Amino acid sequence: MKKTLAIVLMVLCVFSAFAQGATEGTTATDDQVKVVLLTDATGIDDKSFNAAAWRGILSFYGDNGAGRGTLYENITAQTSDDYVPNLKNAAEADWDLIITTGFTWGDALAEVAALYPDQKFIIVDVDYLPQTENLIQYIYEEEQGSYLVGVAAATQAKLDGIANPKFGFVGGVAGATITKFEIGYIEGVKSVYPDAEIVDYYVNNWGDPASAKTAAKSMYDSGVYCIFAAAGGSGLGVINQAKEERMAGKNVWAIGVDSDQYEDGVYAEGKSAVLTSMIKVVENSTLDALSKVKEGTWKGGVVTQNMANAGVGYATTNAELKAEAKAAADAAKADILSGKLVVDKTYAAAKARGVAPLGLGAIDD
Repeated sequence: MKKTLAIVLMVLCVFSAFAQGATEGTTATDDQVKVVLLTDATGIDDKSFNAAAWRGILSFYGDNGAGRGTLYENITAQTSDDYVPNLKNAAEADWDLIITTGFTWGDALAEVAALYPDQKFIIVDVDYLPQTENLIQYIYEEEQGSYLVGVAAATQAKLDGIANPKFGFVGGVAGATITKFEIGYIEGVKSVYPDAEIVDYYVNNWGDPASAKTAAKSMYDSGVYCIFAAAGGSGLGVINQAKEERMAGKNVWAIGVDSDQYEDGVYAEGKSAVLTSMIKVVENSTLDALSKVKEGTWKGGVVTQNMANAGVGYATTNAELKAEAKAAADAAKADILSGKLVVDKTYAAAKARGVAPLGLGAIDD
C-alpha cells in the first residue's frame, strides 16, 4: 500500500512540475507583443515607406527576423479591394497590434476599427479618422524635410554654375500627404531660385517604377537638373533613370524619400545618382506603438512626428553633396526649429503666397 501510494505521489509530482513548466512557458510567450504590418502590393521591399515601418518592427524585437511568422508578420494587399478583408482577417487572428501604412488605407481602417473596439490599430500618414481608444494615427510634417532637400538641391545647382535650372517632382498617388512633399520641396528650391521652373508628374500608383522612369527621362531630356520622387516603389524608376543619365555623363540628380536611398542610386564605386533623401523616420511610429502596447501605456489619438522630435530630416551620405549645400540646408533646419520659418502644407497656401506655380498635379483633399 505504501509503495503504491509513493508511486502515485511521484507521478503527481512529475505531472505538477510538467504542468507548472508548461504554464510558465505559455506565460512567457503570451508576454510577447504580436504585431502584423499590412501593406499595399509593394510590400516591405519598396526600399522606402513600408521598408522603414518594417525596420521599426525588426528593431523592436532585435532578433534578426527570427520571430517572423510567430511574433510579427507582413501581409500585402494586391489591390485596394483587399484592404478590408485583410484588416478583418488580422483582427480575427491573434495579433496584439495591427499596423497600416499610408493614407490609402484610411477608409478601410475606419470601417474595420469600429467593428473591433478591443483590437489595437495604428495608421501612418492619417490624422482625420474618428478618434477612438483603439486607434493611434501618426502624422508627419513632411513639408519640413522636403524643404531641406529642396534647399540642398538648389544650392548644389547654384554651386554648379547653372543659371536657370529646372526642377522636377514625381509623386505616387495625389493627395494631401504627397502634396506636403511637393510643396515643401518647391518652397525650398524657390528660397534659392525664386524664378525656378517646376514640373511634376503623378504616377497614380505606388508600384509602377516603369512609368516613373519614363516620366523622369522626359524631364531630364527637357533640362531638369534634379527630380524629387515621393512615390514609394515607383520612385525607384526615377532613381534608375538618374543613374543612366549620370553614367552617360549628364550632371543631373535624383532625391530619394522616406529612407536614405543612396545605395539604390549607386552606379559606380563611390558614386550615387541620389544626391540626398528626405528622411521620414516611419520606424519611430512602429517602435512607439509597440512600446506602448508592451508597457501598457496605449492611448488612442493623433501623434505628430516632425523635425523637433527627429521624425523628418535629410540625408548627407553622398560625398558629392557639397559642403555649402549642406550648410544651407542646416541653416534652414535651424530656422524651422526656431519657428522663424514655417513651410506651407497645402498647394492652396503656396499658391496664395505666389510660391507654387499653377497647373501642378498636387491636390489638397
